[in-house]
Amino acid sequence: MAQKKKTGKKKPVKKEKPKAPSKALPKKAEKEKPKETPKEVPKEVPKKTRTENVVLIGRKPVMNYVIACITFFNTGEKGVTVKARGRAISRAVDTIELLRRAFVKDLEVKGINIDTEEIQQEEGGTRNVSTIEITVAKTG
Repeated sequence: MAQKKKTGKKKPVKKEKPKAPSKALPKKAEKEKPKETPKEVPKEVPKKTRTENVVLIGRKPVMNYVIACITFFNTGEKGVTVKARGRAISRAVDTIELLRRAFVKDLEVKGINIDTEEIQQEEGGTRNVSTIEITVAKTG
């Protein structure tokens, strides 16, 4: 038995793209939807509602905190406060020294505040934790 070869042209197969779920509302719902008025966005936040320029020191590398301080200065702020407690105090001092000596030459230390916080432990006692706040400002 000999098989016959088909001599006809093959029909192109249409590939259908998967339909993404439509986020648009049906035409009836679009007409019913009230038009939104654009909200006015203030160009600059008033000084009273702006958050303090505080960098809280934790367990990350020192350069992360230096970059955070530089970002505050680049946005136009005149001063930054660096806060740390416990073992992170040495990292806060390293941050300020690196910032002063390598990145922002005209930086002045405005104040250093040290304190002790009493932390309540779950066992019922209290523990003392040292804290430090270093405030620096640009002098130019």
